[in-house]
Amino acid sequence: MPSKRQIDVGGVKIGGGAPVAVQSMTKTETADYDATLRQIRAVADAGGDIIRCAVPREKDVDSLARLVPVSPIPIIADIHFNYTLALKAIDAGAHCIRINPGNIGGHEKTGIVIDKAKAAGVPIRIGVNSGSLPKHLHELERENSVEALVQAAAEYVDLMHRLDFYDFKVSIKSTSVPNTIASNRLLSERIDHPLHLGITEAGTKWTGSIKSAVGLGTLLADGIGDTIRISLSTFHAEEEVKVAWEILKSLKLRQRGPELIACPTCGRLQFDMDTVVSDIEQRLEAYDDHIEVAVLGCAVNGIGEASHADFGITGAKNEGLIFAHGKPLRKVPQERLVDELFIEIDKSIDRGGVEVDEHKAAEGAAWLEKIENENAGELTPERLAKLEAEQARAEAAAADDGTSGNGHTIELPAAPKKKLDETVSPTVGRRFTRA
Repeated sequence: MPSKRQIDVGGVKIGGGAPVAVQSMTKTETADYDATLRQIRAVADAGGDIIRCAVPREKDVDSLARLVPVSPIPIIADIHFNYTLALKAIDAGAHCIRINPGNIGGHEKTGIVIDKAKAAGVPIRIGVNSGSLPKHLHELERENSVEALVQAAAEYVDLMHRLDFYDFKVSIKSTSVPNTIASNRLLSERIDHPLHLGITEAGTKWTGSIKSAVGLGTLLADGIGDTIRISLSTFHAEEEVKVAWEILKSLKLRQRGPELIACPTCGRLQFDMDTVVSDIEQRLEAYDDHIEVAVLGCAVNGIGEASHADFGITGAKNEGLIFAHGKPLRKVPQERLVDELFIEIDKSIDRGGVEVDEHKAAEGAAWLEKIENENAGELTPERLAKLEAEQARAEAAAADDGTSGNGHTIELPAAPKKKLDETVSPTVGRRFTRA
């Protein structure tokens, strides 16, 4: 469940049922005012709710004081080792301070920072990292790294409570995805403070995105986590924000901008779908509305799989179909498919709804039926599932009216014979072919 307690970071609510907040961290030297401000604005434009800036030197504090008043989103000052920089960052107006009590200089210096934060009304993020655990937990870490992480976090939470401070969130990170999942699950059962999620040092845009999606997605799906940061080895902080949003959108936790749905392609593909999908994805970046756009690589499966999409296209060798909400709009030459799709999208946005030309829609439906009939002998997994669903509905109807159901049986066609290796379908018990 989401954390019961809530904190306020420069107007962004974290925890207590608030939407999961998206964070990133600037890659620039904070002392470089112009470069840092450009990156902050890029993060904000990409949908970032909060930004964190490293403050390892006095000159970074000076720049921070100039950045805070002009930043479009709240700034967290990231402090390690030098507790005096945390004090100065509070004076500079930082909306939150990130510290690791394990490397800030002991409990006494932690207490000094907390007293200052309490007086200024500034929240704190307590950071626990697998690479910087307190020395007394090193033996436990060798035996049970997950328990060591959780124990470190629990000790820091107890310290905050002893200091009569409750305006904080907790992060507990590891380079290990399983350890991050397990430790945050345990910690969420022990404390009610907001949790910041991330996979530390996740890697490149490719590997880091996958690790983060698996780790953070698992926790968020369990209802654990109040704010997230995707840690990628890239100089473009806005890329982290884009990945974070895709994770949240895929779990239906937050929505922002368009959503692209695209089939994985197969041997039935009859047009250059890679180019089409890339073109559509790039064009959609200019839209702020939450539009679901589907791209189907062939017409064999009809448009049922993407009937929930606001708009979509499906193509054959020379022509394609534009559809909306599962209903055909019109068929167009394949080379015009993308352009005509966006004409329909723009018209819909301007008019507040989809305009349907009944004649063109009927023509498109007839074209789709023709394509489907031409491929009627091909037993695809999608077509098989459709036939099985019809069989199940027929049997249910037969049971309701008391008949035996023999008159409702739908004969499933046999798979086409091919000179390939065979494998048995676990759901149907029929042999299918695969390369």
